[in-house]
Amino acid sequence: MRLLIIGGSVFLGRALAAEARTRGHELTLFNRGLAMPTPEHGVKLIRGDRNGDLQELQGGTWDAVMDTCGYFPRQVRCLLATLAGRVGHYTFVSTVSAYADLSRSGLTEADVLGRIADETTETVTMQTYGPLKALGEAAAEQALPGRTLIVRPGIIAGPFDPTDRFAYWVERLAQGGEVLAPGDPARAVQLIDVRDLAMWILAMVETRETGVFNAVGPCQPHTFGELLAGCAQELNPASRLVWVEDGFLRGHGLAEWTKLPLYVPALETQLAGLFSVNGAKAWKKGLKLRPFVQTAADTWRWMQSRAGGAAVKNGLERAQEQALLTAWRARS
Repeated sequence: MRLLIIGGSVFLGRALAAEARTRGHELTLFNRGLAMPTPEHGVKLIRGDRNGDLQELQGGTWDAVMDTCGYFPRQVRCLLATLAGRVGHYTFVSTVSAYADLSRSGLTEADVLGRIADETTETVTMQTYGPLKALGEAAAEQALPGRTLIVRPGIIAGPFDPTDRFAYWVERLAQGGEVLAPGDPARAVQLIDVRDLAMWILAMVETRETGVFNAVGPCQPHTFGELLAGCAQELNPASRLVWVEDGFLRGHGLAEWTKLPLYVPALETQLAGLFSVNGAKAWKKGLKLRPFVQTAADTWRWMQSRAGGAAVKNGLERAQEQALLTAWRARS
């Protein structure tokens, strides 16, 4: 197939490009050429900014296009208007955050999507991110009715992840010693390996599947305790998890995603469903997941090989972590 990826050089786009090459497809990337100025052998790069002039796309035709970086409905409309009549199938990567009510577990593709009063805003916040993606979905289906695949992933993990959400825990557990583990170890968590997601999307594109799918996993969410303990055993069995209660962490100003990635105390209220989405529809269409400990091991190998070492940009600094653990033990 002749495939076009909008993006294609960062995380999911990179994984899609790698999988497309493995499957022998003729691949074109459209991006600014910043993250990967020189594409892999045999891959065509069209330099351009989707927020600017799309005329460089007017000369080609593709069997399918995969859009990994559409955040605003305007971007989707402009892209598909430019490609009108020259693309057969369109995949829009959305998010489970598109749902209106993330307080409920077991959300399915039929649940109501989020809305915002100003549908023209292009300011991305926790309140606008999901509804803007939902508007992008609607714009895609309006432009290519019956030829659109909407993919709603949850938390994506694995090598080349620029967010360091999962990588913080990988690095910290690999270092060993006492590790501050936040909140309730029984909280649910769902992660999908970026490579598993890419393989499934390509398989869906090859058969020109359409419709909406929650691309999450596993079907029975792990607990945060199972995730951290399993990764510790894989990366450094000498790591010792010390579980610290929510109230203590809130009292020290640590109820934030960035300092303790994947930890959101609000999960028990307005975000309870974020890590327990129903992905049965995608699983029935062949979505398969590798063990999360394999994702952890591969992520650690990548972190050790990347420029500048394995240091992550998010998470607790070791001195801060040790001070909190000391205070926690004194309180107990």
